[in-house]
Amino acid sequence: MLQVGTMLHRAKSGRLVVRLSREVRPGSFLLDEKGRRLGKVIELIGPVRAPYASVSAVASKPVKPGDPAFAEG
Repeated sequence: MLQVGTMLHRAKSGRLVVRLSREVRPGSFLLDEKGRRLGKVIELIGPVRAPYASVSAVASKPVKPGDPAFAEG
């Protein structure tokens, strides 16, 4: 697993917002530190130099700002 960003918050829509530190592609799954799926990247938003990911959450697992997000593979 490779850390690709950190959690910011859960939006009103239910999606997770993640500040990215590495490149991910829409359709990729993000994981928590225990390897459990957090959700699927739906879209990338923000400027190219400081991108964010909008993630469709798999479950209503609580996330805390600052929690790491990892990519599969």
